[in-house]
Amino acid sequence: MNEDFLHFVWKFQKFKDRKLQTTNAECLTILVVGDHNLNSGPDFFNSRISIDDQVWIGNIELHLRSSDWYLHEHDKDPNYDNVILHVVWEHSSEIKRKDGTTIPTLELCNYVDKSLLERYHDLILRGFNWIPCENDLPEVDPLVMNNWLERLFIERLELKHNNLLKDLKNCNFHWEQVLFQQLCQAFGLSINKDSFESLAHSVDFNVIVKCCQDQEDLEALFYGQMGMLDHDHKDQYFSVLKQKYHYLKLKFDLKSMGVIKPKYFRLRPSGFPTIRLSQLANLYTSNFPLFSKVIQENRLKGLYDIFDCKGSEFWDTHYNFGVSSRFRKKRITKPYIELMILNTVIPIKYSYSIFIGKDCSEQLIKLVSGIQKEDNKIIRKFNQITNMITNGMQSQAVLHLKKNYCENKKCLHCMIGYNLLKK
Repeated sequence: MNEDFLHFVWKFQKFKDRKLQTTNAECLTILVVGDHNLNSGPDFFNSRISIDDQVWIGNIELHLRSSDWYLHEHDKDPNYDNVILHVVWEHSSEIKRKDGTTIPTLELCNYVDKSLLERYHDLILRGFNWIPCENDLPEVDPLVMNNWLERLFIERLELKHNNLLKDLKNCNFHWEQVLFQQLCQAFGLSINKDSFESLAHSVDFNVIVKCCQDQEDLEALFYGQMGMLDHDHKDQYFSVLKQKYHYLKLKFDLKSMGVIKPKYFRLRPSGFPTIRLSQLANLYTSNFPLFSKVIQENRLKGLYDIFDCKGSEFWDTHYNFGVSSRFRKKRITKPYIELMILNTVIPIKYSYSIFIGKDCSEQLIKLVSGIQKEDNKIIRKFNQITNMITNGMQSQAVLHLKKNYCENKKCLHCMIGYNLLKK
């Protein structure tokens, strides 16, 4: 058992008997449960209770055993001076305030129904193959599930917003620069994310801006910084890029130390870094300044049009320098665009709305609900259990649910776990 269960019992008053008594046989009535505190300090603030008809207003602290009060050194912390009731599962010792008075104690083990305890053990403490509620998840009301997924989607955006804030501060809140850095990571995907990110940080963004007028200039900058122009090839395109990069390197005093070499292993040819960098260059030369377009566009079709970019003509017959291939336009696919919208565009639109003091949560939920669900093993597994994940908002929420709740067994902080325990 953990303290989360005690919080659940107290917060939702899951007592089998309303005639409560303290461990000193005093009559206890709960008037106001209080505000659940998820940070440091007592577990519930601003509670109101009555003990033998005397009303007390203050804080509530919960522990598995009474002695945990001293184990956690609450007796030395002034934040706990206003605790009016100590709620424990097992009463093992009297707890006293600094002035020597005893803090009243409620021992929960006498007031929790056995069936609730069994359901808790079954949900939280049993061994499981994937997630704790795997066998019970299909029982959850679809309305409850969808409301919870919407909340999780916004919670996921909040986490991404906090990470974006760090980048924004480092860039003096230059939104265009941060968007470029985020898009570099997105174009690198998981395999070359670090490599493309190191590229973004290796060049002053003003250099990017100056090269956005010509796609070959931007390609030369990208390939050169990545070390892809260090060798010789007979292709005229390669020679032009090499000459351009030599000029840019001298003009802007470019340094490439710290840039991580991109990987090709386990990538399909259409995902080679050569192709992705050319597509990224095309995106910026066709849409710069990009940030204002991304922020102002609130239609999916409009965002698809912005990110519908392709590699330069040379890559129609190549996947790498020096090796010809069958003709094929290297255009970004719709699923790839949707990944960028979900993981880069939506978070930066959310962060910017907070920055300007505007709530766009409902608008973003509606936007991503029009995107197809992501296809990965976590989404597939959830759909094997419930078959309820159909769009991008839900798939993003489920990824957050699995990582931040299921894997940490935070079932009592989860609306799904709460509803299963309520039954």
